[in-house]
Amino acid sequence: MKTIDELQKEITAFRDARNWKQFHNPKDLAISISLEAAELLEVFQWSGKDVLVEEKRDRLEEELADVLIYCGLMADAVGMKIDEIILKKLEKNKKKYPVEKAYGNSAKYTELEDGTCEKDHFGPNEKVHE
Repeated sequence: MKTIDELQKEITAFRDARNWKQFHNPKDLAISISLEAAELLEVFQWSGKDVLVEEKRDRLEEELADVLIYCGLMADAVGMKIDEIILKKLEKNKKKYPVEKAYGNSAKYTELEDGTCEKDHFGPNEKVHE
């Protein structure tokens, strides 16, 4: 298993071997991330309640890899280390979503704080309190 840093080096080596860095500015990379994320979402379009991925696994794998590769390119373009920004965001999310309030609950952190939402407010049997 490769580390995030090793993967980052492979991603940038692939890009550099093709002289593509010149095209990878933050704006265009953000657009590319969004486009690839839309292609990832397209895997599930018209699937109704079918959210099982086994039949779609190959395409899902490719689209998810595209998103992650572009994220690696974006991190490089703006001088950020993927492991550092992920750990920083996880720490922030731990404060926004403490286990005792968020466990088993899909509510946004603002609803957890003010207590306006019951457990899993998007579930079929749950209601948001007014």
